[in-house]
Amino acid sequence: MQSRADETLENIRTDPIVQRILDQLPRESRDTFTDEQLLALKTGFGARRWFKHPLDLRGSVKLWRWRFYYVILAGAEKRSLSPGEVRLARISNLIVAGALVGITLFTGLIGLYLLKSAMGIDLIPGYHFGLWDWLKGLV
Repeated sequence: MQSRADETLENIRTDPIVQRILDQLPRESRDTFTDEQLLALKTGFGARRWFKHPLDLRGSVKLWRWRFYYVILAGAEKRSLSPGEVRLARISNLIVAGALVGITLFTGLIGLYLLKSAMGIDLIPGYHFGLWDWLKGLV
């Protein structure tokens, strides 16, 4: 009777996780691994599952002499969070939501101000911010 470890070793080269790891290596290096080494690689890297995220944006931006990269991943939460992480996530969500509301309100107010100015409505006679004049000067 074979043990579970022996069954795993027999099929280790056809395992999808091991195949993905081996695909990243040069061809001459792939055949040098023993089955035990491949099992160890699967154990080490297999815990990090390669998920496809519904939102996966990656890129880089060059600013002056430096290059910066960004990664934006989003998808369904599959982790179990500790109470501290839950609290931090709530605070982060509040900050992001507040920033989005603030940006939306600011943009909306600027839009309304420009619309008011385009229609020639003067709420405070003799006073204006100059935004409309600046915008007309650009166009």
